[in-house]
Amino acid sequence: MFQPKELFIGLRYIRAKRKSHFVSFIAFISIAGVALGVFALIVVLSVMNGFGNELRDRTLSMTSHATISGYDGYVRDWPTVLEKAVENKEVVAAAPYIRKEVMLSNGRRVSGSLIRGIVPEMESKVSLVESKMISGSLMDLKAGEYGIVVGRELANSLGIYEGDRITVITPQASITAVGVMPRLRRFRVVGVFEVGMHQFDSAMAYIHLEDASKLFSYKDKVSGVRLKLTDLFDAPRITREIEKDFGEDYWVKDWSKQHKNFFRALQTEKTVMFIILLMMVSVAALNIVSTLMMTVTDKESDIAILRALGMRPSSIMIIFIIQGAFIGLFGTLIGVGTGVPVALNVFEIVSWLEQLFNTDFLPSDVYYISDIVADVKVSEVITYALSAFSVTILATIYPAWRASRTLPAEALRYE
Repeated sequence: MFQPKELFIGLRYIRAKRKSHFVSFIAFISIAGVALGVFALIVVLSVMNGFGNELRDRTLSMTSHATISGYDGYVRDWPTVLEKAVENKEVVAAAPYIRKEVMLSNGRRVSGSLIRGIVPEMESKVSLVESKMISGSLMDLKAGEYGIVVGRELANSLGIYEGDRITVITPQASITAVGVMPRLRRFRVVGVFEVGMHQFDSAMAYIHLEDASKLFSYKDKVSGVRLKLTDLFDAPRITREIEKDFGEDYWVKDWSKQHKNFFRALQTEKTVMFIILLMMVSVAALNIVSTLMMTVTDKESDIAILRALGMRPSSIMIIFIIQGAFIGLFGTLIGVGTGVPVALNVFEIVSWLEQLFNTDFLPSDVYYISDIVADVKVSEVITYALSAFSVTILATIYPAWRASRTLPAEALRYE
């Protein structure tokens, strides 16, 4: 569709000195607007990628890639289930667990907690809790010694430290001589962890699997088996294969289903932010419309002469589309050229600004994620650039169409 003469004339109009400096100023503003929009798209959405990755990593440090559970809420003969699960070549490790809601008490301080019975040696292979310990270790949980590891926020709310003793109150009841009493057990705090997410640090606690089995009368059954997979992003496919191996007696659920609403909300937020930032580019595209409309008025006599020489209306349209496309392309390239380096170095830039203004943008005592990190994805950068450029191309259509409708006789009547 592009012929040499349209391209030649379009580029000539771009290089030519304009009689009206105001038109040149509007063209400059258009380029700057497009560049700023693309810059914001890349930086903001890359930071959102980094934020999402950080939340996912912190969440997966406490949860597993996949979980095998029974439809009645229990897994019996769990050693056999565990052995069968690790036979799959895409399962790296497996670990049993017992999960229950309890109350923790220290004197007059009481707090609800989600307690998890684990085998420390196995748990360290399927989760990152051991690497998040700030005091003690998961390995300090010994069967029969009734030790407990709690989150930092939970420890603060109860006023406990490593070595202190707390009471675990279960929802189950025991029949005694004085009547029905809740089942209680004293535990010794052997460790404190901090993941960096309030929902885990303020409510999670770990005890040994055998202690949990005695406390909750589970005997030889557990709540489920946690799995670590070779590729967490391919978890849905792998869990489907594992579920086929176990048949209808067990339910295999991957991490994306366990936290589906949370990650869906993050994706929705990112999509909405993309639309909002793309609207910034659309505002800049309105300046392109103004620039081209003024250029069409300025070049009306030139258009009439070209039409009189036999140039088709479609060729006139292409000439002005080329002008608008150049503004959009130039602005997009500037936006990509500045946005990508800033996104790649956003942590260093934010740290420098914090030192310069002697402030903390994300205080660690307020925000659990206090570092701004970005994840620049090439495919997304290309998508953002193409989206912005497409908007600028659409903005050129109406002015170019108006130029193609110019009548030679009317335009040259007073020349």
